[in-house]
Amino acid sequence: MVTSKTDFSDWLIVSDVDGTLNTKLRTLPKRNLDAITRFVCELKGNFTLASGRNIESLRKHFNNLPIDSPAVILNGAGIYDYRQKKMLSFSAIDEHGRDIVKRVSERYPALEIEVCTDDMIYLLRPRIFGPAMTIADKLPHVSCKSFEEIPKENWGKVIFLGIPPLVSKVVKYLNSIENPGVTFMSSSIASYEMLAANTNKGTAILKLADILGVPHEHTGAIGDYFNDYEMLKHVAVPAACGQAPKKMHEIAKFHSCHCNKGAVAEFLEYIENNCQ
Repeated sequence: MVTSKTDFSDWLIVSDVDGTLNTKLRTLPKRNLDAITRFVCELKGNFTLASGRNIESLRKHFNNLPIDSPAVILNGAGIYDYRQKKMLSFSAIDEHGRDIVKRVSERYPALEIEVCTDDMIYLLRPRIFGPAMTIADKLPHVSCKSFEEIPKENWGKVIFLGIPPLVSKVVKYLNSIENPGVTFMSSSIASYEMLAANTNKGTAILKLADILGVPHEHTGAIGDYFNDYEMLKHVAVPAACGQAPKKMHEIAKFHSCHCNKGAVAEFLEYIENNCQ
């Protein structure tokens, strides 16, 4: 007779936010909330969020859930403990990375650039994309006319923003740089991101697992887009939302439903029933 596992305290499950935990309209399905509540409160599992958002931007999503585990911010640049109000780990972009951004800003004057620190967003030449992202979530931000106005400390990630044809040119240029010493990733057709070397959601999750004392073989994550790709590659049980690109499903062990229908809940049900 097989006894169902009722204690998942040695497991860590992580979810992306936009298009994964939340619907395409940025609302939290009740099905997801109920499943997370069961996993954390009844099954004693560790559940948290991994997002490209900074501390303040992610806070409301974190506070909507009955969770205590530290969260991954800025696509892996930081691990932040909301309960203790403390940064547990932060990988900042170095001088070489900042020089790449400066060169890009000079080469493509029509490009908008967003520099994200742990608690502030600096918008270089804001026009459409940068203001839309910050105003929608009422995020603290500073508009800068020149690169020199941006403080040099605590660059967690940089987002290059613009119309898709322009962003494509920027991506081609960045990928032509030999030994860039940073990490690049796509977050949409109108944005491309840069982080410190060897920094992504996946490396951050394994670091968080070590902090929590969770074995790496008991880690799982679910996402919906290419900025979640490394996250899925690093964890033991990767899952992709139904609407995720084919490349994401190719590395997933579990294929969940569309985010609008409760993809996180379906994944947690799979973990409970199949990861004894």
